[in-house]
Amino acid sequence: MKTIAFIETRSPQSNIFRRFPIPRLGAVLLSTMLKQKGFEVKTFIEDIRKPDWSFIERSDLLCISTITSTAHVAYATADRARKLGIPVVMGGAHPTFMAAEALQHANFVIRGEGEIALLQLVESLKSGTPAPTSIKGLSYRDKAGNDVHNPQGEFVADLDSLPDPDYRLVHGWRNSNIHPIATSRGCAFNCRFCLVSPMFGRKYRFRSVERVVGELRRISAVSRSPLFFVDDNFAANKRRTKEILRHMIAEGIKPRWSGMVRPDIYRDEELLRLLADSGKFTASIGFESMSAEALKDYNKHQKVDDNLKCVTAMKAFGIKIHGMFVFGSDADTVETIRESAEFAISSGLDSVQFMIMTPLPGTALYEDFKATQRLLHTDWSKYDINHVVYKTATIKPQHLQVEPIKAMERFYSFRHFWNHMKTLDLFYAGFGLYSRRMVKKALKDIQGYANYLKQ
Repeated sequence: MKTIAFIETRSPQSNIFRRFPIPRLGAVLLSTMLKQKGFEVKTFIEDIRKPDWSFIERSDLLCISTITSTAHVAYATADRARKLGIPVVMGGAHPTFMAAEALQHANFVIRGEGEIALLQLVESLKSGTPAPTSIKGLSYRDKAGNDVHNPQGEFVADLDSLPDPDYRLVHGWRNSNIHPIATSRGCAFNCRFCLVSPMFGRKYRFRSVERVVGELRRISAVSRSPLFFVDDNFAANKRRTKEILRHMIAEGIKPRWSGMVRPDIYRDEELLRLLADSGKFTASIGFESMSAEALKDYNKHQKVDDNLKCVTAMKAFGIKIHGMFVFGSDADTVETIRESAEFAISSGLDSVQFMIMTPLPGTALYEDFKATQRLLHTDWSKYDINHVVYKTATIKPQHLQVEPIKAMERFYSFRHFWNHMKTLDLFYAGFGLYSRRMVKKALKDIQGYANYLKQ
């Protein structure tokens, strides 16, 4: 075994943020580790460029990473590879929690974090070991055709033991691409609809400040591309976050960048000041809803008042805000959706995502809806935060389907465009126009599915 290919399957066409592809890190990191072990490796991020099947066809192993909404594409790719005699390993969130399903298309499934299990599997295959029974987190079929699910593996305890992802291994990668960077894994919270805790644990694990700053230096030395910190909460450890920001400011590392934070960040004025001084920063914030009942239903552990105070504080420091909202709780109505949308518009958020609550396999929400027979279907391509896939409680499903799109149409108005043009913010002005075109297209495209929901 010498040559290994990785594929991260493409995102749904309906996602307006598909124009700004951000690799999910897993495939790139794993390919980097195997490259360091002496293997010939290439990674294909389908949102960036189509896979080169001439390379895949001469590979000894194909590793496919997928989320739920891209599972159908991943399965088709896996079937194609296996017909060519290429063994397939599948990983990512969907195969982790739907391993038996994934084994219908793959030789192996790695559940959870793959850094330990994949390297052990590759060494096992290289040495000719007939059945990798000792590899934790691995699922496969034995000689009798029975599914075997080895015990779950441990999380990577020391994130500093992992290399920086080498994006030169990504087919078609350009330094102008948005560059993801991870400084931590896990989340202390457990929102009903979120996969972070089930996938990475309810405890934060951090890379050292030195390793994070070192990666930032290397990126800034070769590229001026925007950065996206993929941590579920970049400010989980505020002292550490401040230390990273101070290094960025002192060393002149001031790119256009974004990171996810919780609304309660407004309580730390020093942190807000550092964020404002660290470059063209956009805070990506999960406001989720302006309904207290919905926030409780989501198990968010935040208050509507936090949302209001957060926006006021961040605007005072000139920080850009990307607001993320989830609609479809059992407390939601057409009115609550419109109230949340009005908050986003009137408070002057710079960009938004209005998403439909989606019961992804692995979440508490999925288990609840499956047990109570509320799932409408398991067409995974529709599990993309843009489609209603469950029986709603307080709002008609066809209304839940179209209201978030109409809300985005109201948000990305010509008023949004002119407000940003007046401040010479060409990025958000242009993004608003692009989003408006995409939203109008989405409204037309969704009518067929909305009619299905009426039945």
